[in-house]
Amino acid sequence: MQKKIYFVSDFHFGVPDPASSRKREDLFVLWLDSVRADAGEIFLMGDLFDFWFEYKTVVPRGYTRLLGKLAELTDSGIKIHLFRGNHDMWAFDYLNKELQIEIHREPEIHIFNKKAFYLAHGDGLGPGDHGYKLIKKIFQSRINQWLFRWIHPDIGIRLGLYWSRKSRYANQRDEADESNEIQLINSRLSVYSKKMLESNPEIDYFIFGHWHYPLEIKLTEKATQLSLGDWLVHFTYAVFDGETLKLLAYKPMDF
Repeated sequence: MQKKIYFVSDFHFGVPDPASSRKREDLFVLWLDSVRADAGEIFLMGDLFDFWFEYKTVVPRGYTRLLGKLAELTDSGIKIHLFRGNHDMWAFDYLNKELQIEIHREPEIHIFNKKAFYLAHGDGLGPGDHGYKLIKKIFQSRINQWLFRWIHPDIGIRLGLYWSRKSRYANQRDEADESNEIQLINSRLSVYSKKMLESNPEIDYFIFGHWHYPLEIKLTEKATQLSLGDWLVHFTYAVFDGETLKLLAYKPMDF
């Protein structure tokens, strides 16, 4: 491989306030510039925004520098993918039509240099979390999406931000204990990954977002699972150079 593959997740742009979000947005734009020379593809593994809903003629205000930079990269020939997360599951076709970002709605297996990568945001996978799985089905309903679209954008987006922040704060309380978060990753994602390996033993790497904690787990002698972390606290990402996959952190000294 002449170009590298990058994986990064969970930015939640829009929170906790416009100024803080803008600072993180600027940092991510710097990161995008830092990898553009050797990036073949960039995978955004979900929750790019804390809330995102596309009306027929309206998209959420803001994120101009981020969207402009992503468009610049796709125009230069770098393929960018977005695996929709639980906070941007209502991304429909705007990012694809305007920025040429390829949208993925379900987990997928991609092959890079004869290595098989299982890619997914990670929400709702594995045992447990039944309450969220029910809510996800409700939010994914086309009827409910159609009904929400009839709410005025100023009201609808404000409601969406309120719901998403409530969800994020609840998760922060649940995951405040680092050891508890590692336990959840092991008891849910790792169980799910090992189950997938039973029917897909060719998989070399499992790449997930959602959990906000960077963690590498050796599932078998062949297969490895990566939790990508986030760009709220850890500023982590993974890069595959054709031979090895590394989990790294990006945080300039003045940030």
